[in-house]
Amino acid sequence: MSHVWQIGLRKPSVKKSVRARTTGRVKRSVKGAVIPWYGKKGVGFVKSPKRSVKGAIYRRTTFGWRDPFR
Repeated sequence: MSHVWQIGLRKPSVKKSVRARTTGRVKRSVKGAVIPWYGKKGVGFVKSPKRSVKGAIYRRTTFGWRDPFR
């Protein structure tokens, strides 16, 4: 299966947006206490370099509908 690179506007998802905003502070603090490298910069590249590079390219080549207003 080939990956098609996306360039331009990201398609918004209300479901994912609500989910991201309601994943609680408590959950993140517990993971931070249990997993020493949780939330640290650069760990994604160490764990999965291929995925990390793809994510970096995606972030640079796409934009959300709210980005122009920031």
